[in-house]
Amino acid sequence: MLHPLVQQLYFTRSEFLRGLAGLADQDARHRFLPMNCISWNIGHLAWQEQRYFVTFAQGAIIAPELNEQFAYGAPASTPALADMHAVWQQATQTADTWLNQVTTAGLLQVYTTPTKTWSTSFGNLLQRVIYHYWYHTGENLAIRQQLGHTDLPEFVGNIDSDAPYQSA
Repeated sequence: MLHPLVQQLYFTRSEFLRGLAGLADQDARHRFLPMNCISWNIGHLAWQEQRYFVTFAQGAIIAPELNEQFAYGAPASTPALADMHAVWQQATQTADTWLNQVTTAGLLQVYTTPTKTWSTSFGNLLQRVIYHYWYHTGENLAIRQQLGHTDLPEFVGNIDSDAPYQSA
């Protein structure tokens, strides 16, 4: 059974993608300083999913360029929208391998390496990713408004049927 917090992540991802519907490459690359462009934001979220749920949880790196170009503090760039969609799909599909089977006990585990123990659990990392998606969803929609786009999502989608509250 899918963990309820993972279900919330999947809903959050779908809302993130809903906010990108109909977006053209040129608009995805447009920057309103000091913000990053939308396509960079997609790569940035792919980086975070890879970092937490592929590298930390599974010991793998599937797209090394994410660690160089889209990590927190990485320099701004204006990558192609199609490239960012592809790498995001790759990162999230690989993350789902772990997310689809994680349990409450697994989410309570603290990430450790032979040389370092983090001070946070995988559950906290999962919550951080969810909130990070909402942050960039709002930012992306603000960018789209500045670009003159209309008919954008105005509120959270159908959470009542797509991701209703469940106890763990």
